[in-house]
Amino acid sequence: MLDSTRRDARARIAPAGLMFLAITSIGWGFNWPVTKFLLAELPPLTLRGVTGVLGAVLLALLAIIRRQSLKVERAIWPRLLTAAVLNVTGWMVLMGLALLWLPASEAALIAYTMPVWASIIAWPVLGERPTVLRTLGLVMAFAGLASIMGGNGIAASVEKAPGIIMALCGAFGFAVGTVFSKKYPIHLPPLTAAAWQIGIGCLPISIIGLLVETTHLDRVTPLGWWLLVYSTVVQFCIAYVSWFAALARLPASVAAIGTMAVPVIGVVTSAIALGEPLGAGQIAALIFTLAAVVLATRG
Repeated sequence: MLDSTRRDARARIAPAGLMFLAITSIGWGFNWPVTKFLLAELPPLTLRGVTGVLGAVLLALLAIIRRQSLKVERAIWPRLLTAAVLNVTGWMVLMGLALLWLPASEAALIAYTMPVWASIIAWPVLGERPTVLRTLGLVMAFAGLASIMGGNGIAASVEKAPGIIMALCGAFGFAVGTVFSKKYPIHLPPLTAAAWQIGIGCLPISIIGLLVETTHLDRVTPLGWWLLVYSTVVQFCIAYVSWFAALARLPASVAAIGTMAVPVIGVVTSAIALGEPLGAGQIAALIFTLAAVVLATRG
């Protein structure tokens, strides 16, 4: 594999990358309460795996309609498989299971420690030396997350420990995948790259889920079916494609810090939809996090 990075070069921030990043953050942010709701009606592995496979099929069909080849050269397969495991399989399994122990708002909060790990890894691996503004943005983002922590009163109790550990492991794995994808980019059309990564990442999850879990489709409510459509189309087809497009246009550290808007959106929508806590801490977090994203993208 070829090293695609140039050390000590100041990476350009493309406006289109910021637009794709915003689409990703909104799509993933709304998906936290959606997934939490659906876990009351469907088992976690089946839910995450099957919706992902369906999303991958839809993306593949769209690629064919747009005459984008689904062919993958032999040299690309190793990085494609690695990216799929880190960015999709690990994230989907660990975050889906973490929601069994944690409220959606707390899981989103812990999951998005990811930018810290990505920024730390990107420095030695990609040569993305943190600028003053990006460092300040990172600090402000974590001040925002700390505000959510204080507002929700997270207690690292024995009961929550499995969820906390899973969320942290998922965040670290996604950070490694983010940096890996920048160092060894997958040179495929956007729809093709997303379809393969999501399909490869979610297929083993769906198989294991269907084998070991019991699914009662008759218990899925009409609202649940609509939310399944959202999870399939928006989370996988729109948000993931936008994420890969943003990552191709932005430095890894900027893309990672930019996603810190996701937990704020997740906390606010979880409060509205699920009745989870929303107070001064969450409002302060919104202000801090938005400021952090602005600073990071200007750095």
